[in-house]
Amino acid sequence: MHFDAAVFGEFVGTMVLILLGNGVVGGVLLTGSKAENAGWICITTGWALAVFCGIATALALGDADAHLNPAFTVASVIMSGRPERLYTYIPAQLLGALLGATLVWLFYLPHFAITEDPGKKLACFSTGPAIRGFVHNFFCEMTGTFVLVLVASAFGSRSFAANGVAPGLSPVLVGALVWSIGLSLGATTGYAINPARDLGPRIAHALLPIAGKSDSDWSYGWVPVLGPVAGAALAAVFVHVSGM
Repeated sequence: MHFDAAVFGEFVGTMVLILLGNGVVGGVLLTGSKAENAGWICITTGWALAVFCGIATALALGDADAHLNPAFTVASVIMSGRPERLYTYIPAQLLGALLGATLVWLFYLPHFAITEDPGKKLACFSTGPAIRGFVHNFFCEMTGTFVLVLVASAFGSRSFAANGVAPGLSPVLVGALVWSIGLSLGATTGYAINPARDLGPRIAHALLPIAGKSDSDWSYGWVPVLGPVAGAALAAVFVHVSGM
């Protein structure tokens, strides 16, 4: 059997991303955690560092793309071709996210047991809007992901590299970008900006025997999947047309 380092990197990198990203949400929201009520700055910082760690892990495993995000994969296909990434990378990303979310549940198992609010338990897996309105929520996810793909593409552009950016800095820059998006654009929907980040853990929430859980809010679940894909596709077209 052929071993594909890039696909394996997408799987492990996404697992690390979700374990650390949803892990910080668990620390802030679940009862009895030493980080309980640490707040939004803690969550956005934790997610930024999770992105950095996930990308660095994927790169170290031989995954030169390190998308960790189906929306990024869709954008890459639009910008550079290689449609096989859709059926190799995306399943690996979803499975990695599912595993990462399961590890978060196991890690915080005693805290899930004593947390009474089922909404906080769901938030440790998937995103949800501050004010529910599907059109506006979709727009927010689309906009956040547009910025993610646009600016990440700028980091990888020849013009940016010509300014003397140190090799290997990409994971740090993308982590900082996600931190910025979280702080500036994340408060309306929880900034999934990544279909795997939301869908994989939402499936885990539905399947795992989590004490006192509610339903997995599938009526909203399409927004953090299709919104990011739309935003990524628009950004990819812009990057391609602008020649950035």
